Amino acid sequence: MTGSSSVQDLLRTLENTEDLIKDYAGEATDLLSLPSLLQQCEALAAQKPEPIRSIHHFACSGGTLISKLLATMPNVTLLSEIDPLSPDQMVLGALTAPRFQPTDVLYAARFATRPIDPDAIAVVFKASVKALHSEVCARGGSLVLRDHAHSQFCSHTQSDQRPTLRKLLQDIGDVKSVTTVRHPLDSFLSLSGNGWHHFQPFTLEEYAKRYETFLSHYSDVPTFRYEDFIAAPEQVLQQICETLDLPFEGGTEIFLPLLNMSGDSGRSSDKIEVRPRRDVPENIRRQAENCPAYERLCAALGYSPSVDKTP
Repeated sequence: MTGSSSVQDLLRTLENTEDLIKDYAGEATDLLSLPSLLQQCEALAAQKPEPIRSIHHFACSGGTLISKLLATMPNVTLLSEIDPLSPDQMVLGALTAPRFQPTDVLYAARFATRPIDPDAIAVVFKASVKALHSEVCARGGSLVLRDHAHSQFCSHTQSDQRPTLRKLLQDIGDVKSVTTVRHPLDSFLSLSGNGWHHFQPFTLEEYAKRYETFLSHYSDVPTFRYEDFIAAPEQVLQQICETLDLPFEGGTEIFLPLLNMSGDSGRSSDKIEVRPRRDVPENIRRQAENCPAYERLCAALGYSPSVDKTP
């Protein structure tokens, strides 16, 4: 580096770096007393470990689109539809022989002659996520897990008899999470249209009760509405990134056609726009007329319970 202007540029850069460290360190005066910027950065990294991030939502609620855009943020590694304790009927289905999945140890263990139990599955899962998180962070990245909440809250299993994905992650370390929601009638109509009748009775009232149970497990987590996201995609995405302490970069929706992600069952286009509500079958209209849980859920999320009004 030569010339007085280059030296001045270096000094300004160092001053800006020191200001950033002071802002980030907050009240850690012992940290700021270190003489070297490098020492301060090393001490700060040791003091504030990188959190694991998670995003939680019901099936058919727009979560894939939001997760896809999260995956386009700088240095983000996003794992889609994760639930190590997903019930066997969803993981194994009606198969009489295992699929070829040579990289999936947990899948193989569930199909083994002596399958491992849920406690062992949780232990192996947490160890693998911890190792992956460490590797991603060592490369300057951020790990985000997208929950497959449908497995826990919309299946034949008892949701309260097992930990949530977030609880499993909290056993590993610090976790930052968000939930996203959509008008429950619209997600229920999509669920029905896909034939995903994984709980009984398959009614709007039962669905709303399960949605309430899901939200009760994440009552301390910031919630974002899919409809608000559709109205202002970049603004809401930036808010989600800020909540998760992730870097934000605008204009990444152009990459949507290039992304393949499991759970992409609803959209046939990557264009972000408001879409009309599906036709409401007469039997669901009748259910909505006397549906206390559905009305409570709509009120809690700020939606109208009307079946004719597009959200």
